Amino acid sequence: LTTAFGSHVVHEHLNLKIFSKEILALVGGSGSGKTTLLRQILGLDRPRSGVVKVFDRPVHEYVGAERIALTHRWGMLFQAGALFSALPVFDNIALPLREVHHLPEDLIRDVVLMRLSWMGLTSRDAALMPSDLSGGMIKRVALARALALDPELLLLDEPAAGLTAPDIKELLRIIRKIRDSGITFILIEHHMDVVMSVCDTVSVLDFGQKIAEGKPAEVQADEKVIHAYLGT
Repeated sequence: LTTAFGSHVVHEHLNLKIFSKEILALVGGSGSGKTTLLRQILGLDRPRSGVVKVFDRPVHEYVGAERIALTHRWGMLFQAGALFSALPVFDNIALPLREVHHLPEDLIRDVVLMRLSWMGLTSRDAALMPSDLSGGMIKRVALARALALDPELLLLDEPAAGLTAPDIKELLRIIRKIRDSGITFILIEHHMDVVMSVCDTVSVLDFGQKIAEGKPAEVQADEKVIHAYLGT
């Protein structure tokens, strides 16, 4: 991909590939093009040249009903992990099940409680309002909502941002559990303990170019990465 907004080049000849049931981490400093790449995967932005393929097909070719069907195959957790403040936890997670799958309420309840359980939350937590939740719980509820439609691909934009050490430890447990269920991840993250603990492949971006890619330990020892990112 080559991506530019006016004279500002975001990506220059960037190539990435992610395989099924893999966790790919994108790391790099601010302005390295990580979130823009996520937007291109979602089809929200178009590159100047090159193509983004999702499930072996250019993402911009998914239109109309096919586009709706595609969005059912992935889940997204953006950095803020925002919830609908006027809805309790249960309805925040149930919303896509009602509006997308139109499931009966008894089945919706089963799915919501299962996803809450995955997050280490209970049926009692389902009645809480977002204002009653800690930052870590908000992230877990948002992740439960992203998983509600049983996605094949999960896009996470800095899920550990703003979390305490215990919350990050719990997040790692949850990510491992989701990975073991066979879901493919693309993970943008600044917390290197998260990246090193759960990712299969790490791609490092620096000013829109990929400067390293490989297994976490290999990338961590790469001199270019140490100079550009890890050592700063």
